[in-house]
Amino acid sequence: MEKIEEVVIVGAGVSGLGTALGLHRKGIRSLVLESSDSLRAAGFAILTWPNAWKALDVLGVGDFLRETHVLLQRLAINSATTGEVIAERTFSRGEQRLKLEVRSLKRNLLLEALSKDLPPETIRFSSKVVYIEEVGKLKLLHLADGSTLKTKVLIGCDGVNSVVAKWLGLRPLLFSGRSASRGILNASQSSISRRRLIEYFFGEGFRAGISHCDEDTIYWFFTWSPSNQAEKEAEENPQKMRELMLSKLKSSKMPKDVIEIIENSDLSNGLVSAPLRFRWPFDLLWGNIFKENVCVAGDAFHPMTPDLGQGGCSALEDAVALARCLGEALAGDGNKTEEKEFEKVEKGLKKYAEARKWRSFVLISASYLIGQLEERNGFLIRFLREKLLSGFISWIQLKLTEFDCGSL
Repeated sequence: MEKIEEVVIVGAGVSGLGTALGLHRKGIRSLVLESSDSLRAAGFAILTWPNAWKALDVLGVGDFLRETHVLLQRLAINSATTGEVIAERTFSRGEQRLKLEVRSLKRNLLLEALSKDLPPETIRFSSKVVYIEEVGKLKLLHLADGSTLKTKVLIGCDGVNSVVAKWLGLRPLLFSGRSASRGILNASQSSISRRRLIEYFFGEGFRAGISHCDEDTIYWFFTWSPSNQAEKEAEENPQKMRELMLSKLKSSKMPKDVIEIIENSDLSNGLVSAPLRFRWPFDLLWGNIFKENVCVAGDAFHPMTPDLGQGGCSALEDAVALARCLGEALAGDGNKTEEKEFEKVEKGLKKYAEARKWRSFVLISASYLIGQLEERNGFLIRFLREKLLSGFISWIQLKLTEFDCGSL
């Protein structure tokens, strides 16, 4: 007899592996299809706030990741125009958490943690889905190598270019008008590596920041709005991209030691640079997050600009919520008919969509608005941002981290 998979997850990123692990904890096997030949760590690091740690603990990998990543102690928001600290929040003292647990996780270690407890052969590499077909209640997946497989449930965790989101009829993503570069620096001898903090700098037409993964590693990001063709083309050349960033940073009041982090980053590890895209938030309210036995999660569901640091965190929230709702639908009576099982899956995915759409709507909207406010230049907006709104920006960022995704 032809084998039919219970659950197929497209994409072995944070949401895909998190969902597979959550289902595994519920006793449900899934198959994860990954288009590349190994786990991909694009983006270098993920800033994880308390809402992410609640999800990681539910999935059973929180303590494993705490062992290799330092606890960040404070957030400092700085003006790139004046060099002044305009808002500050304390997270911890030493290794003592005051209220907020915040760490910057190396992406490769996060993916390894999410995958290490999965059963053998859960992840199938070099398996790119190119077409989805309906065969009765099942979904028939056509892969790039010419093979096919059938599944009772299909979950799209395949990122901003999601094949599954396209099949569901979700509209193409919007370009924010901004781009982002990210990198990582091994800085064991640098004085800044001991600070254990998150620092943001904005104004002067860019937004930049650093955070510490461990004692020897600093993660940095830089976002800006390309103003001409030369700046757009610089994204394709790591050396030109670094020169562009340094020219903007050095014309501002950025601290010298922070500029040196980007200046000294090793280009041989790659310099990730790409346009920032997002989903129109109302599509989450009016579009198809799910349809029958198909749904999306992570960046396939709610891609957002990185200004709240919630992209990876919300993907982990999705994983727990989806594993819980789908686990409830697939558990129980082994004698249920195909029709009854299909109905339960559809209800489970509807429950997941209802639980996640408003949260995702808020995160996409807030990320976009804060990014525009922080990056724009000009006297009036700078005055409003630095004198009136800086405290509110840091407050809303931390407020959104209080979300609890619940248990499995």
